[in-house]
Formats: sequence, structure tokens, C-alpha cells
Amino acid sequence: MSIDVSKTARTLIVYRIGMVAIVPNTGTLRREMAEQPASAIPLPRESVPDLVFGRLCEAILGGQYQPGERLPTQRALAADLGVNVATVREAVKRLEQLRLVEVRHGDAMRVRDWRRSGGLDALALLTSVDQDVVRSLFESRRLLLSEAARLAAQRASAAQMDEIAELAGAVATAGDDHGGLLADWHFMAAVVDAAGNIVFQLIMNSVRELYLPRIGAFGGIVAHRDAWAPTYLRAAAAIRERDGDAAAVAVADLAIAQERAMMGEQR
Repeated sequence: MSIDVSKTARTLIVYRIGMVAIVPNTGTLRREMAEQPASAIPLPRESVPDLVFGRLCEAILGGQYQPGERLPTQRALAADLGVNVATVREAVKRLEQLRLVEVRHGDAMRVRDWRRSGGLDALALLTSVDQDVVRSLFESRRLLLSEAARLAAQRASAAQMDEIAELAGAVATAGDDHGGLLADWHFMAAVVDAAGNIVFQLIMNSVRELYLPRIGAFGGIVAHRDAWAPTYLRAAAAIRERDGDAAAVAVADLAIAQERAMMGEQR
């Protein structure tokens, strides 16, 4: 299974530089990066740094450049992309901050293995989400959310319990699947917030950057939301009763069902 997120990631369109041909490729960049449909819409100059950054990200995360491979010089990249060297330098600095490339003075820029050196921010830069990434994402989601629910049962305030209960009911009453997806996200985010674990919260922040702009690609999360509605309520009730084990089991049951739906497995 491969999920194409380009249609739903409208708010991240700057990362889809591959859909815009700035200038003909002179051969420095990979052929796959050059064979893109031309756009009749003039490129806004203020977006060029983001677009250059996005195109380089796409080449690295998409495997067009392998770990350890040398990138063309900044001058060569600037010539191929039809921009000035300062713009490329800015993009390279951002790539270096994300640990996608290694820059050493007197040596070439080299691609790093983002799966080993990168952080969660790299997920938000992926232009497509393949089966392995989806499986890893939902496995991590299940483990994090179930433990967050256990902690929430111990630490949630009365106001947080009320919010979680309200959001639990909102999933079933949402007017459509998009509303259901948003309700599910806010329910899980409220559980994590009530857990009072700053690392869990920071992970959720990073996942949000991947998930919300591509929310339409994750319809499996609410594929059977009417049938799953009692599980949301069960989790909320367990948190209110401060039964950590029951809360963790309820959220894990829900996350497993959603994971199976996303992976196309039988319930």
C-alpha cells in the first residue's frame, strides 16, 4: 500500500517542488527530478527558498540520492534550479539542521541516512507515505496512546476529564468522516495532554505536522467510527474512574482496530 498525499497536502504545497519546473535541467540533478510537467503559473519569488528546500528534500527522502553520496556543489545546484547561490545556501542550512546532509568545510556535501540521523520532523517532509512507514507510524501511535491513557487516568484534572468525555462523544456525532478524523485527533491529543508527559506532547506535535495536512489519506481511522464509538466512551469513562489499566486497554483496542483498517486487514 502506498498513500499519495499530494492531493490532500494543500497547505504543504511548497514541498511539492517536483510539480513545478523552474528551468530545464542541465544534468546536475537526477533525471527523475527534471521530468516534471511545466507549470503555466509564474513562480512567486518569495516562495523560491521553500521550493528549493522542498525539491532537495524530495530528492533525498525519495532515495534519488543515497546515504553517503555527494551532492552537487551549491553553485551547480543554483545553476540547475535557476536561482542564486544564496538561496541554495539557505536551503542547505535547513537540510543540515534536519540532519539530512553533512557539510564539511573543504569537502563535498554528503547525504546522511535520514532514517538513522533524522528526527520526527523528517516525517512531515515525506511527499508519500508507504506501507512500512504507515505500519511503523500506527505501531508507535498505539504504544504511545495506550500508555498516555494509563497516565491520564492517574493525572487528569476534572476539567481534562470533562474535555476527554466530550470529545469521545464527538467522534460518533461528527457530520462526516473529515469531522470524525478531526474529532479523533483532538480526543487523542487531549488524552496525551492529560498524561502530563512533555516528551509525549512533543512527539504528538511532530506527528501533527505529518497528519493534519494529509488527514484525508488516513480515512481508515474512522472507517467504522459508529462501531468504535463505544470504545472512545469506554476509554473516557476509565480515565474518569482513574482506572489506568482499563483506560490503556480501551485505547489500545481502538488503536489496533484503526491500524488494521488503515493496513486493509480484517477486523
